[in-house]
Amino acid sequence: MTVRDIDLQTLAGDPATLGDFAGSAVLVVNVASKCGLTPQYAGLQRLHDRFAERGFTVAGFPCNQFGAQEPGTPEDISEFCSQNYAVTFPLFAKIDVNGPERHPLYAELTEVADAEGKAGDIQWNFEKFLIGRDGKVVARFRPMTDPEAPEVVEAIEASLAG
Repeated sequence: MTVRDIDLQTLAGDPATLGDFAGSAVLVVNVASKCGLTPQYAGLQRLHDRFAERGFTVAGFPCNQFGAQEPGTPEDISEFCSQNYAVTFPLFAKIDVNGPERHPLYAELTEVADAEGKAGDIQWNFEKFLIGRDGKVVARFRPMTDPEAPEVVEAIEASLAG
């Protein structure tokens, strides 16, 4: 079983898995609408637009665990993302990324170390995990890393080339 096999739910409530993006590279991000890092939505959308035709998508997972910065309903989240950032990448149901109710996807993702060799809990909203075309997690970027930072773009490029 890989992260692509874990059962998910779309923001609209439909069943899904990351396997729906088989053959694509996916940047998984825990997102929030009322965070100081919320403007990262714009960069995430630009990445999605830039690389979509090459087999890449961003996958957003709303989370309310950090400062209660994602308190909205699925409808609120969808409307916010659409109106403020013209988000077209897929958004999934609100989940926990840490603690006893941690979603199984994040139970797997948090085992992956970042560039400094540190694995473990998600630090804040907008932590990013790049999953390669083969379904393996190839990189982890902490929240303060801009989605369009050179190291993120280079990792995406490499995952699409391989």
